[in-house]
Amino acid sequence: MKPVKSSKIFLNTSSSKWEGLEPKIKRKILGYDDQLMLVQVHFEKGGIGAEHQHHHSQSTLVGSGVFEITIDGVTQKLQKGDSFYVPPNTLHGAVCLEEGELIDAFSPIRDDFID
Repeated sequence: MKPVKSSKIFLNTSSSKWEGLEPKIKRKILGYDDQLMLVQVHFEKGGIGAEHQHHHSQSTLVGSGVFEITIDGVTQKLQKGDSFYVPPNTLHGAVCLEEGELIDAFSPIRDDFID
């Protein structure tokens, strides 16, 4: 039987380290197992999550700030409390208009996010 990858059961995110990504963007992995991953992504104003696609399903909550989110060529302005869903293999990206955070849930796990 294949071992299950997983994070700790309880995570103290205030003491977790941020991982720098693109200029003005950093992330923390909040929890995961083989089937699900939760990620906190902080954007400074002007940060750009370049358009990309992956085989994972993604659902995202705008935790704070204001973003222009583009999914499959359609762009909408979203703010705190709004959310969006990205189907697998769909081109999507984000531009941060006001500093804020996105909370991403992926299924299955994003193996490429884990060391």
